[in-house]
Amino acid sequence: MENENYMADEVRGNTGVNVARCYQCGKCSAGCATAPEMDYPPSLVLRMLQTRSEENDRKVLGSNTIWLCLNCENCIARCPQQIDIPRMMDYLREESLRAGCVGEKAKPVVAFHRAFLDSVKYTGRLYEVGLIAGFKARTMRLAQDLPLVPDMLAKGKLSLLPEQVKNKKAIRHIFDEAGKVGKKL
Repeated sequence: MENENYMADEVRGNTGVNVARCYQCGKCSAGCATAPEMDYPPSLVLRMLQTRSEENDRKVLGSNTIWLCLNCENCIARCPQQIDIPRMMDYLREESLRAGCVGEKAKPVVAFHRAFLDSVKYTGRLYEVGLIAGFKARTMRLAQDLPLVPDMLAKGKLSLLPEQVKNKKAIRHIFDEAGKVGKKL
């Protein structure tokens, strides 16, 4: 029996983004600042999803493309069909994590993604030292930038302690609820 649960359907069902509307004009890729660094430019990701192929779905989820999207929305502004590529990329990132399909080239970006979210979850806002420590621990590059720390501390670029925010519990609750919703998808 043929699998009828392709990523194009998942994207549409969970985000409302209909990849079938793309007619491959290429304006999204032409205006994308990170396209030169991507495995596949945004227009090709859309085309790969349109093919409704399990192989292409796996390639998309394992690509670094979904992790390099900056959510700047230049693609939406240029797209004659107003396809919300950043929303699609957000969904594909979460699916990539859920499916364990993160490619080698994307692993440092994923480490940064997780360190950033952990920093916000536990301190209530971005705490740079916590972000850096979390990222360095996840990538096992602990001492790589250590020589920069004294100057950054002396110039006030880093604070050893996180800034206090009101009601950290409410922020953790948001993350907990988002986690519950994510598990239901």
